[in-house]
Amino acid sequence: MSWNQLSLLAVACLGLAAIVGPVQAGQTHKPAPGEPTLDDVRRATDRFRDVNVAIAAGYLRDPFDLCDSADMMGQPAALGAMGIHYFRPDLLGISAPPSPRVNGDSVHTDFLNPSILIYEPQADGSLELVAVENLVFIKAWTRRGHANPPSFHGVEYDRMVDDPTTPVDEAHMFEPHYDRHVWIYRDNPNGVFAPFNPAVTCDHHTGARSHAAHQ
Repeated sequence: MSWNQLSLLAVACLGLAAIVGPVQAGQTHKPAPGEPTLDDVRRATDRFRDVNVAIAAGYLRDPFDLCDSADMMGQPAALGAMGIHYFRPDLLGISAPPSPRVNGDSVHTDFLNPSILIYEPQADGSLELVAVENLVFIKAWTRRGHANPPSFHGVEYDRMVDDPTTPVDEAHMFEPHYDRHVWIYRDNPNGVFAPFNPAVTCDHHTGARSHAAHQ
């Protein structure tokens, strides 16, 4: 399987698996010893404001060309959107076809070098960087001896596992995983670590509007 084919499987619903986490607007969080500050993360990733720089660094655009929003996940539209995901397969630890779900050996949590970048489409067709994200697979994480989810600034990553009793695949064909969004390029009324941002819109997205278009 080529990297492009693997990428299709791996990124099909990155971010769409997110639901509103426990982090609320107005809360402040401080980095743990050894963790970068949000300003550190911003300085380290500022070059990726130019999406062409991100592509040159190995980030791949979601091949389904989706702009992820809360209503696509069956969540209230007022929660807002995420945007278009660009990802690094190597940092996600994806090295084999899914069987049957996308899996990887990722335990990468370095926000100075995030595995996912999120962009908002603009009216002129350009992309604006709005957030960064990391994702780790639960089995890989626990194999490393971790009893608790990863955390950033004292906030645990969101746990994403499919609930077979619901019509929505909450993990979207991914093995159970943890993920964390960090909104450092667009203020988020929901909180800097919330999955969706009401200040982000997919209104100017000209690509696919849902995964149903690809089924």
